[in-house]
This record gives sequence, structure tokens and C-alpha cells, in this order.
Amino acid sequence: MSEEPQTCELTCGTSADPEPGQDTADTVRAPDMDMDCEQPIFSALSGDVSTRSGAPVVGATSSATTSDTESGIFSGESELCVEHESELDWFCSTEQKLICSHCAIVGSCHGHTVTPLASRVAAVRVSALTGIKPQLICSRAAASGAREQVLAQVSAVRDALEEEEQRLLEEVHTEEERVEQCLLTQKAHWSQALTKLSQTRSRLVHTLTHTPDAQLAVRNGEIVMVEEAEGVGEPCDTEQLNLNPGCSDSKLLRGLWASAVLQGPNANLKFDERTVSPLLSLSEDLYTLTFLPKKARQSPPYDPARFDSWPNALGSLSMSSGTHSWVIDVGQSGAFKVGVCYASVERKGSGNEARLGYNTQSWVLSHYDGDFSFCHAGKNVPLQVVRRPRSIGLLVDWPSQTLLFYEPDSSAVLHSVTHPFSAPLLPAFAVADRSITIMARLRKPPLYFIQQLRYLSS
Repeated sequence: MSEEPQTCELTCGTSADPEPGQDTADTVRAPDMDMDCEQPIFSALSGDVSTRSGAPVVGATSSATTSDTESGIFSGESELCVEHESELDWFCSTEQKLICSHCAIVGSCHGHTVTPLASRVAAVRVSALTGIKPQLICSRAAASGAREQVLAQVSAVRDALEEEEQRLLEEVHTEEERVEQCLLTQKAHWSQALTKLSQTRSRLVHTLTHTPDAQLAVRNGEIVMVEEAEGVGEPCDTEQLNLNPGCSDSKLLRGLWASAVLQGPNANLKFDERTVSPLLSLSEDLYTLTFLPKKARQSPPYDPARFDSWPNALGSLSMSSGTHSWVIDVGQSGAFKVGVCYASVERKGSGNEARLGYNTQSWVLSHYDGDFSFCHAGKNVPLQVVRRPRSIGLLVDWPSQTLLFYEPDSSAVLHSVTHPFSAPLLPAFAVADRSITIMARLRKPPLYFIQQLRYLSS
């Protein structure tokens, strides 16, 4: 609770003793007569009485001044009333200003509600400090509420993940049971077929053994046409044995496939210096492309292989067989393209024929203004990317006519496309912000390893 300020009405005092029970520390009253401005004014804090004759009585100290000086409110000499040249040791609540005792008695604030300065200061301090406590309580309550909200959200996410995990485990268990039952069914099927084949063979052996030669010569055609055992045929999948069709297009498997390709021996892949646009700068080692500001651009010698309007460049190695994979460090670039194109792609002009992803001869993954998309023949397919990759891997598998974009760190597939490529492919790049760098050189893994992965993913 805030301390209520003491309110006093000042009048000229007399030599008469105060009435019994009257508080001389805060209130001084005088009979209705001419007031002598030099009458003593009683201190409101300590009750000490001091007389004023233009200066304080020797030995008498204003408790208000002492208290305020000790508390740091005043520094140096106290301010004086301009009208009465007396110390401003009272506060007028009516006019909200500091006054002297003469102002309260005979001055402009006569009859107003006045309070000793020390009491007013104490009340303000108490009020301010009391107001801080509710604010602290509100802040703590808000922080506690926010913490509980975050914990509730985390708990909800945890519960959702646990439910999803349980659901997936149940699906896996169901699939395991189904496949196991399918295998048992197939085993019984082939067991019966084997028994029938054995019986047919026994009959054939008996016929060949016990039939006279003359009859064998006549019945040759009948013997060769052996009755096929019921249910026996070439081994193949059945409806009961087929697995989930989605397994043939598993992004996880394709990502592992792409990562495995990188484990093969190195083959040199660099940017082809002849194709680099004048809008780009190529490092001396031919592994980094950097977008140039206008003032830093120079006109390179004319070359029919060079892109002259779009910030494009091509790789140095042609691909028309086998399986190949490489990784591009895209860093913080906000605008780039990575992919493949035919060697016959247009190099000159600002039309779509020379713009990667906007013609039928190029396939690229594009990043611009925070969005990722796959571009081919002028059509953009938006891609959902959980986090912005710092590097992008590409895989070209010529036998299966597959182009794959993936994130090497997590083996997450960003996009894959199957297309009947009709001509050799070249790595294709475009940069319109900062730099990109070839990290992993083109790699060719062992043929047997790729054949196994290709079989699993097809």
C-alpha cells in the first residue's frame, strides 16, 4: 500500500500552547488576527521548532533538507523561492509545485493543500516501488505462461511423433506378415509343382523302359508331348508375392544410390572455360564460378561455345553411358541453377533457347528468391525443401535414363526424373548471385555395384 501524504494547513502561530491532542509536527493553527510572517514554522519530520529571520536558527536543521540531501535528491545548495527567498521545503498538491512556508501562509498558495517536501518524496518513492511489484508479477506470469505453452507444444509434437512411429511400425509389421504369408503360399505352390513333376518323370521313365522298341518308334510323337504338370510354369512374381509398388520408386533408396555412386574412383570434372558467360568469373583452377557486378565485367574473346547473354556455363565432360554423380557447393548463393543439357543447346542471344530450363534441351534444379523448383521446357515444378542445402548432388544413370537431384549430407532426394535422352549430356550451371563450386569430381563406381543398386531401385 502507498503511504498517504500528510496534508497541512499553515497559519501564523502564536505563543499559545497547542491544545491537548493536537499534532504540532504537521499542523499549526493561529487565531484570526494579523499574521506575523516571522512566526516559527514547525518541522514536519522531526517536530523540531526553528524560527526564521531570513536564515535558520543556529543548531536547528531542516529534517526535510537533510533527508533529501542524504537520499541524493538535491545536490549542492537548495533552491529558494523567488518571491520570498526562502527554502522550497513544501509541496502544493493543488498547483503541483514546490513552495516555501511563506507561500503557504500568506502567499499564492494560502488555503491550498500543502505537504512537507520530505513526506511528499517518501510517498512518491513508496508509490513507485509499489508499482514495480505488480509489473514484476505480471512479467513472471507472462514468462511462465509462455514456458507452459512451449512445453505443451513440445509435448504435442512428441506425442504426434510417437503416434506416427507406432503407426509406421504397425504398417511394417503388417507388411512383414503379408510377405511371410505370401512366401509360405509360394512355397506350398512350388512344392506341389515339384511333386507333380516328379510323378510325370516317373511315368515317362516307366513308359520308356517298358514299351517295346516298335511301339516307341510309332508313339514317338505322343511321348515327346509330355503333359504339362498343372500349375507348373516359369518362376515369376504373382499377385500374392508382389511387394509394395512404391518400393520401386523409394526416395530413400535413390538417395543411397546417389551417395554410393560417389564412392567410386575420381574422374575429372571442371567448368569448360570456353562456355563461361562474360557475366561470370571463373577461378584459375576451373572449379568456381562467381557472378560479376557490371563494373567488373569484361568482354572475352568471341567463341561460338560461349553463352553471351545468360550467366551460364557448362561442364567439361560429356555423358552418354554409365552412371555419373557430382556435388556442387552452392554456399549462400540466392540465385543459381544446376543440371544437365544437350551439347547442342543454343549459346547466343537472350531468348529461351539459351536459357537453362526454358527449352527442351536442358533439365535443371533452380533456386531463386528462397524457392526451389525443377525446370524443363519452360515448366516449373515447385519443390518442397525442408532446409536450404549448402550443397546439391546430381546423378545421371544413362542405362535407366534417370536424372536425380539430392542432398549429399542427408541423402534426401530433392527431385528425380526419367527421360529418354537422345544425345550426350553435359553438366549445366547458372549463377546470378555469389558463387558455386564443384566439390566432388565426377565419379564412376564399380559396374557390379551400380548394377545391384539399379536392380533394387527398378
